[in-house]
Amino acid sequence: MIKILRYPLQALNYTLFMLLIWYFSTAPPYRQLQPDQAVITVAFSHAGKRVEECRKLSQQELARLPPNMRAPLDCPRERSPVTVKLLLDGKPLLEEVARAPGLYSDLGVDIYRSAKVSAGKHTLAVQMNDNVRVKGPTYTDEEAVTLKPTQLLVVNFNSETGKFIIK
Repeated sequence: MIKILRYPLQALNYTLFMLLIWYFSTAPPYRQLQPDQAVITVAFSHAGKRVEECRKLSQQELARLPPNMRAPLDCPRERSPVTVKLLLDGKPLLEEVARAPGLYSDLGVDIYRSAKVSAGKHTLAVQMNDNVRVKGPTYTDEEAVTLKPTQLLVVNFNSETGKFIIK
């Protein structure tokens, strides 16, 4: 008797399990965004400027060094932290200060932040400072954007051209 019921009971268990999974995959409804919201994402990698400039070693300093260490320039490796500010209609939306990782704080930083905003016409301003020797932003951009509901707007930075890409 047990052998006869084994396969139908197993099929019933699998069916109940699949129905449970199906129900929770469709209900309760989940919305990541409200119908009148959009998302602005800042995503890029960038290496800050060096904290100190390279300096040329004098002949006396070079003579004190072992022969295999006689490089004419002394370049500290530490890089500046990268500060990114995102302003929407003149109000702060995101602010991120990313310190350079690495044993000597000499690597580039990866920035990825998102914010939900209301859809519609806005003025988006992006400011970045990657040099501790400069007060205020070293790179800026400001654009008028029209965000549609559930739209994703990405702010990127091209290190070669020194310009923000907003799309």
